[in-house]
Order: sequence, then C-alpha cells, then structure tokens
Amino acid sequence: MGPIVVATLVGLVVLWPGKSSLVGSQPFGAEGTGMETATITSTSVADCEGAARPLGGYSDDSLLDDAVCARITSGDGEGLVQPVHVPAEFRDSANVGDGLRVMYTPSALASGTPYVFVDYQRQVPVLALSIVYLVLVVAVAGRRGALSVLGLILATCVLMFFMIPALLDLAPPMWVALVGAGAMMLLAVYTAHGISVRTTTALLGTVVGVVIMVVLSLWGVNAANLTGANEESALTLASLVPGLSLRALLTCGMVVAGLGVLNDVTITQASSVWELHAANPSLGRARLFTGGMRIGRDHIASTVYTLAFAYAGTALPLILAASLIDRGVSETMLSGEIAEEIVRTLVSSIGLVLAIPATTAIAALLCRITAGPPSAPIRSAAAVDR
Repeated sequence: MGPIVVATLVGLVVLWPGKSSLVGSQPFGAEGTGMETATITSTSVADCEGAARPLGGYSDDSLLDDAVCARITSGDGEGLVQPVHVPAEFRDSANVGDGLRVMYTPSALASGTPYVFVDYQRQVPVLALSIVYLVLVVAVAGRRGALSVLGLILATCVLMFFMIPALLDLAPPMWVALVGAGAMMLLAVYTAHGISVRTTTALLGTVVGVVIMVVLSLWGVNAANLTGANEESALTLASLVPGLSLRALLTCGMVVAGLGVLNDVTITQASSVWELHAANPSLGRARLFTGGMRIGRDHIASTVYTLAFAYAGTALPLILAASLIDRGVSETMLSGEIAEEIVRTLVSSIGLVLAIPATTAIAALLCRITAGPPSAPIRSAAAVDR
C-alpha cells in the first residue's frame, strides 16, 4: 500500500484547488432579495386577509392563485401572515404547520406576493433520522460502528473539500476521481476496520476494481457517444463553468457511484478468506482461493441486481418520462439519458465482479499458511445441506 498512499498524497497536493475555486461564487438570489423563513398557517390564501393586512395590499389577484397563507418567522415581516407563492408542483406537499424557506423581494410589495417559496425546511426530520441512524449503528456494531461513521465523515470531507472544488477548478476529472477515491477509501476503511493485512487486502482489491471501472468508463462513454448533457443541471453547470467537460465529468461520476458497493464486497470477501484461514490454518493458497470464490459467487449473484435496482430507483422519473414517448422499447432504453444509467450500471457491475476474484487471490497470497495434517476438502454450503 506504500506506493498507493504516496501517490494519493502527491495527487492531493498537485490537484488541490486554489483560492480561485468557484464554490459559492454564484449568488442564490437576485440583488436586493433576502432569504427568510415562514410557517404555513392555511393552504387557502383567502385566510391571509383576516389574519393580517399584507404588505402593500393586493393589486393583482391572479398572482395569488398558487399561494398559501404563512406566518413570517424572520426578517422585517416577522409575525405577519402573508401570502406565499408556491409552484403548483409543490402544492400537494404543503400542509398547515410546514416550515418554508422563502425569498423576500421588496420590489414585489405592490403585487401582494413579496414572498416566494424556495424550499421546505427539513432540518428536524433529517436530524431525527440522522440521530436514529447513529444510535442504531453504535448500538448494533459498537465501537466498530462508531468508527465507521467517523470514516464516512472523513470520506465526505474529501468529497466536499477536495473533489468538488477541484472539479470546479477544471482539474482533470478522471485524475480527481482516482485521487479522491483513493483518499476516501484510505480514510474510511482504515478508520472503520483498523490497519491490518486483512483491511489492506480489501483496499488492494478495491484499487483493482477502481482501475477497471476507470478504464471501462472511459471506453464506454466514448464508444456509446454519451455526452453527459442530458440533464438540465448538467447544462446549467456547463454554462456557469466554461471549459468543464461534461463527458469527463460523467466518467468521474461513474467511478464515484460504484465506490461504496465495491468496497463493501471487497471487505466482505477479504474477511471470508481470513475466516476460512482461521478455521484451518493449514489450508493451501489454492484451496483458500477456491473456498473463498464459493462465497464470492454469492456476492456476484447479489451485486448483479443490487446496482441495477439502485440505479433504476434513482432514475425512475426519467424512465417514466422517456416511456411516454411513442417509440420502440430498444430505442427508449438506448436513448441518451437512459443509456447513461445503463452504462453506469454495467461499468460498476463489471468492476465489482472482477474485484471479487482479485481480492480473493490477494487474500490467499497474504495469508500465512502453517504446516499441519492433511485436511478434508472444503465443502460448499449446498453440499453440506445435501
């Protein structure tokens, strides 16, 4: 692991974004506007008139068709009940008592709707879920669970403070993905599982899988003529960051997307081989590899559909929208926006499948074989059941 650690540190130094990073460079709202908070008091805008006189009065009732009544809880209008314009696609989620983040525009006082919906306040439910998650992880996994959460936090810091600023700084996306993936895995895995030969085995298997995914993503994006420009957010990003390659960003995303599951299977596979070795230290390397691959085949069988279902769930609205168009099934599946998800799934799955035998072979090589009497051949669980 020495050369990999050194290469990762050198990559971090070379690619580290400078002070000219574009993070936070775009204003959230127009000049003169401000972000405030509010709480819905009624889903009917008519209730606003009886509760308090809106700032500026109502001059155009047509602007209030999609408004709700909300009590302003910050800023100059704090305590007033005002109409808040909510787009139609968000109205079904609006209920009395919901917290809102609204944009206050003083120049819109004459229209009667100076407050416009920006988003819902989600601090309480997200914080509650986070606390429940942390408590359960620590309660079930103990110290190892707490360390894994710490590893997750460290890996997230690499993503937030290195990868994202470096990509916006127009650093080569694939090198950013390789260095970032290496840093995230080193921090997360060694923090969660400790520094040991077993953990190092899993990391080496992860490195093999990452390299395979990098090569396949580069080939797949070019061979399938994927552009990475099928989403509105990607087009917006390209317009705000001149010189950013959406295709290179797509390949970078493919690597990062499969990283978590890849490390999961390599850790489990390395542990499986070590458990076989602990049960019978005299097993030869060939038999360790054979026994480990019996377990690895179950991992492969599960990962075949794990990633497919994960990506299908994420891209479900996209798939539904594409299916509305009158065209053949094959044309729909091979359209640019869906083909990106298919290639992403296949690249990650191939990396996972090949990382399992690689991890098993590395684990078998690194186990210390001790001399002992001839042992019975390893039998599969299916054979034992029979």
